[in-house]
Amino acid sequence: MERGNQTSLKEFIILGFSSLQAVRFSLFCGFLFTYLFTLLGNTFIIITALLDQRLHIPMYFFLGNLSFLDICYTTTTIPQMLVHLLSERSNISYIGCVLQLYFFFSFVGTECLLLAVMAFDRSVAICNPLRYKLIINKSVCFQLAALSWVSGFLNSAIHTVFTFQLPFCGDNRIDYFYCDIPPLLELSCGDTSVNKLLLLAIGLFIAWMPFACILLSYAYIISTILKMPSSLGRRKAFSTCSSHLIVVLLYYGSSIFSYLRPSSSYSLGSARLISVLYSILTPMLNPIIYALRNKDVKEALKNMIHRI
Repeated sequence: MERGNQTSLKEFIILGFSSLQAVRFSLFCGFLFTYLFTLLGNTFIIITALLDQRLHIPMYFFLGNLSFLDICYTTTTIPQMLVHLLSERSNISYIGCVLQLYFFFSFVGTECLLLAVMAFDRSVAICNPLRYKLIINKSVCFQLAALSWVSGFLNSAIHTVFTFQLPFCGDNRIDYFYCDIPPLLELSCGDTSVNKLLLLAIGLFIAWMPFACILLSYAYIISTILKMPSSLGRRKAFSTCSSHLIVVLLYYGSSIFSYLRPSSSYSLGSARLISVLYSILTPMLNPIIYALRNKDVKEALKNMIHRI
């Protein structure tokens, strides 16, 4: 009976905006501006990194990957949210929900790993500058980036399969802004203990271990910077790493809150608000953080705008 109910489910109803009728137009304008700014800002960083020869180094190769990832990230959710804000019916097809969850969670996992790769790159550049080009060569860059993307998509495939094997016994109302794992687990009428265990177990490898690597990398970086005799060198090293560290704190803080905590402390209402931070605001802030705090990017942007 449960299996029959699940296969007969044709669509889901997204209820995230149902209690916000009075401010729907304001939200639409805000989300539209955020999306366009995210596209424009991250596209500028990608184009700048490609066109400026000074930025053809591993640091900006990974930054270009992060910018492209943020474009993909927001495109999986915001356009659908804009449609729901303007239409009376906020529905999404069953297949559409599966695809949205799969791609969104793929980008979540990929960004966790890519941020760890970027921290490793900075630690080698600062702690082993003489061996940097030998350790982080072009082949290694492509391998690390590919490993991040492939691991993110494989991780998402596992969670998507296990999530949509759950029975949804007639109730198709998702109290969230888009299709995500936590609200779907809340909606299911089956046993979700395996799914929650998977979130914590795989999250150990896809999120907690990369986060631990980031902390370890920055421990080495800070230790090395404090030993530098030149104050100018210390300031330059801190400036190079501070942008990445801000992005890490914003992204990991919000995603760990949403996915990797005990179910006893889980609140769908608070998770819904936090989801806006890591799925909408963080991708928009990334180009601002990197452009404002990175002298090379600012100079390259100025040169490109001047040429245009």
